[in-house]
Amino acid sequence: MSDPTGTRAPDEPKKVVAETTVEPLSNKTSANALHDTSTESHEDSQHDDGVVHVKGHPVIRNGIDVSRFLISLRDDGDPAFTFRSIVLGSVFTALSSVITMLYLFKPFQVQVSTIFIQLLVFIFGEAWALSTPRPDRFKTKWIQNTLKFVNSGQPFGIKEHVVASLVASSANNGLSGVEVYAAERLFYDRSISASTAVLATFSISLCGFVLAGLLRPLIVYPAEMVYWLTLPQVVLFQNLHFDHVANRGRLIKFGWALFFAVVWEIFPAYIIPWFSGISIFCLASINAPKSTRTIFSTIFGGASSNEGMGILNFSLDWQYIQSQFLSLPLKQQFNSWIGYIILYAALLGLYYNDTWSAKSFPFMSTSLFAGNGTVFHPTSILTDDGIVDEAKLAEVGLPYLTSSTVWGYFTQNLAIGALITHVLIFYGKDMVLAWKQARSRTQPDPHYQGMLKYKEVPQWWYLALFVLCFFAGLAVNIIGETTLPWWGYIISLLLGSFIAPFSCILYGLYGSGVATNQISKMVAGAVHPSLPLANLYFASWSHQVILLAVNLANWLKVGQYTKVPHRVMFFTQIYATLLGAGLNYAVMTIIVNSQREILLDPAGNNIWSGSVIQSFNTQAVTWALAKEMYGPAGRYFIVPMGIVIGLFVPLIHWGLIKLFPKLKDIPINTSIICAYAGLNYYGNTSWIWSSIAVGIFSQIWLRRRMPKIYNKYNYLIGAALDGGSQLVIFLLSFAVFGASGKAYPFPEWWGNPSGNPDHCL
Repeated sequence: MSDPTGTRAPDEPKKVVAETTVEPLSNKTSANALHDTSTESHEDSQHDDGVVHVKGHPVIRNGIDVSRFLISLRDDGDPAFTFRSIVLGSVFTALSSVITMLYLFKPFQVQVSTIFIQLLVFIFGEAWALSTPRPDRFKTKWIQNTLKFVNSGQPFGIKEHVVASLVASSANNGLSGVEVYAAERLFYDRSISASTAVLATFSISLCGFVLAGLLRPLIVYPAEMVYWLTLPQVVLFQNLHFDHVANRGRLIKFGWALFFAVVWEIFPAYIIPWFSGISIFCLASINAPKSTRTIFSTIFGGASSNEGMGILNFSLDWQYIQSQFLSLPLKQQFNSWIGYIILYAALLGLYYNDTWSAKSFPFMSTSLFAGNGTVFHPTSILTDDGIVDEAKLAEVGLPYLTSSTVWGYFTQNLAIGALITHVLIFYGKDMVLAWKQARSRTQPDPHYQGMLKYKEVPQWWYLALFVLCFFAGLAVNIIGETTLPWWGYIISLLLGSFIAPFSCILYGLYGSGVATNQISKMVAGAVHPSLPLANLYFASWSHQVILLAVNLANWLKVGQYTKVPHRVMFFTQIYATLLGAGLNYAVMTIIVNSQREILLDPAGNNIWSGSVIQSFNTQAVTWALAKEMYGPAGRYFIVPMGIVIGLFVPLIHWGLIKLFPKLKDIPINTSIICAYAGLNYYGNTSWIWSSIAVGIFSQIWLRRRMPKIYNKYNYLIGAALDGGSQLVIFLLSFAVFGASGKAYPFPEWWGNPSGNPDHCL
């Protein structure tokens, strides 16, 4: 196979590349891929190595199969850290950061997907390579060197592409701190100094990276740590850059899928919103009495936010479904389906039994309510300094939550408890083995072995970064502008550091995790009662440690699959995070200062809205009342008890396996079941059944019956559909959804009703 970059290391034999390029990348040169032509008509078979083949093609079952048959081991030794990769990454960092921050204060939120950024970077990278002159066209040495430095006329390689996409996609890693600063400016009429902003942002943004770096032998190196949602990205990277001639047919199919997604998304998103929630039951109830239609909407409706549970409601809108259900392994989706069954039974049971006065409030809503059913305003119980006023609280009374929100909070805590016990019981021995293999450099994963030729990031680099982050945060909190005591800051880091490894392991193995922000807010309320601003900062540090550890581990796995050197990954992610945080802070300051009044208005307008920041502040106020609301005598004591109960759930599972050993063959994960049993307690729910259908098609039928097509196209087509739908939503947001200042709604008709799109009400 030719080396288009001309940068292969002299001691890297080309035969290694040929031997390790697997069939899914159109080269049938690996040992198992050689069966393609000789066993095409054979029946299903199982080889001596345990790999299941259907018509000569391997069935992807686990991380080992992913490493061997889905992701190429090819490494051309091309440069990763280049002038072009940093410039493109920085430009798209600015784009994604500014757009995300703008939409943080918009009534309609849009986030640029990683697939969309990946495609944009590729287009501009190829344009850079094709439209600039090659250095060999010039005779002057300094001109040649300059053009080589700026990558003029040089092929745009896969590693450059990965680095640029990594930089752009990491831009919002420091967003949490900026959100706290916005809430502080809006609701507490105060702003921190520039030095505090710099130090706090640096600390919040990078503490989680330290933990992921130290734990990478456990959460990145093993083959089973797949981070399944990265597979569409990795497959797309390799198909865009490896062997253009052999992959031409595959890229043509990618282009057609992208074109189809672009054309199709216009219909459910704008012209025919009914396609976003098709419910036979809702259609059948059109002429029924309103009381009947209300019940039907609660059970079967789901196309509008907080409408209902969306049972048997199918969405054809790919922006809600996305490729994750083509990527997530069957073991994850199986557990999520069990969780959905529990969710439906629980929400209906709680509401119609009037638990926690459920019928006095909406079926679904994340707002706070007064006892009479009206919206509760947190400012009615706060002093001018943002501290809970006991006299006002006694007069106004404690706020109420909807039963769906209480159930959501409870299951989040339940899942956190189950996560800790499940990992220790079922993965404890594997973690010890993985750590020993990493230290002895004997981890058998071929992609890990392929990275051994690159210099590792020394552990002391991560430790030095942690020291800088720690003392930056400590200085900020000692100064006192955050209202978070220094000891509270340390507790927040310890809490995040304890939960993060468990969360990373679950993400690596299953492709999804457990929402852990609830425990951060709960502990914050327990240690800092009546201090909502301190709670905001506590939760920001604690949860960001967990979230960023997962994000870094996710990208480290992408780097391992695509052979980007370890040290390049280390420096570029730090650079991207700090760049994005700085841009976010600048844009936030401009918007808050210029639109303060409308952002404080609960309703906002069609251009600006402070609803997201209002929600952050509402949660902070609620957990500042933790003793009254969630204490032993509180109305919602069951919520914090969820963690204790969750710790015992996997023990029950373990005990049943001891009694009935055959249960071990069923891939039950109680933490995922608990998480999905309360995951969708608000928002749009019409996509759930569509995601189930996509998962069954991809993971049960296509993966098992048609492994050749699955291995070649499952992730590639999913990436195309994501990119196409994201592109259209981005354009429609500015063209007709009001992001540019004025909305142009499509005329009302049967497919675009004035009420809920699914015709439930």
